[in-house]
Amino acid sequence: MEILYSDKDIAVCIKPVGLDSEAEVPAALKEQLGGEIFPIHRLDKNVGGVMVYARTKQAAAALSKAVQEGTMVKEYVAMVHGTPTESGDWSDLLFKDSSKNKVFVVKKERKGVKKARLEFTTLHAGEESLVRIRLHTGRSHQIRVQFSSRGFPLVGDHKYGSRDDKKEPMLFSCCITFPWKGDDKRFEALPDWADK
Repeated sequence: MEILYSDKDIAVCIKPVGLDSEAEVPAALKEQLGGEIFPIHRLDKNVGGVMVYARTKQAAAALSKAVQEGTMVKEYVAMVHGTPTESGDWSDLLFKDSSKNKVFVVKKERKGVKKARLEFTTLHAGEESLVRIRLHTGRSHQIRVQFSSRGFPLVGDHKYGSRDDKKEPMLFSCCITFPWKGDDKRFEALPDWADK
C-alpha cells in the first residue's frame, strides 16, 4: 500500500479499491509500519483514495475532533455520465435503507433522514465529465446519490444508475486537509483516469 506520510502519530495512505477501510487497510498499515492503527473516517470498499489513520489514541481523539468540527476537509474526483453545470452547491435530505444498503434522496425530514451538502466544480465536460467535489457532510454513498438523483450517475456505479461495463464507481478521495499541531496538513493524489 502506498504511504504518503507517516510519523509516530499519524499515517496517510492511498487506500486501494477492494480493501475495507476499517479493517483491511489498518491491518495492511500495521504490517508495514507496526504498532496500533486507528481508523478515523471511512471510504466504501469499492472506492480508493487518500485516507488518514491515527497511530496513537491521542492522535485518534484529535483527528476525530477535526472530523466532528468540520475542520477535516475531504475532496474527491469522480467521472459522471452527462454534463453537470460548471459548478454547484447541492443540499439534500438522504435516507439510508440499511436492508438494501442503498441511500435515497427524500423530500421531508423524518426519523433516519440526514442533511447532506457538497460543492463541486466540473473540470472536464463531455458525455462523461470529470468533477471535483468538496464534501461538507460525510453521509453514506452521498456523492453517488446526490449526482445520480440529478441524472449524473457515476461511471461504473451500477447501484445508482450507471449502465456501463466498468466494474467499480469512478470515485476517488483525492485530497484531505486537516489541522495538526498548529499547522494545516494537506495530502493529495489523483487516480490514473483523472490525471489528464
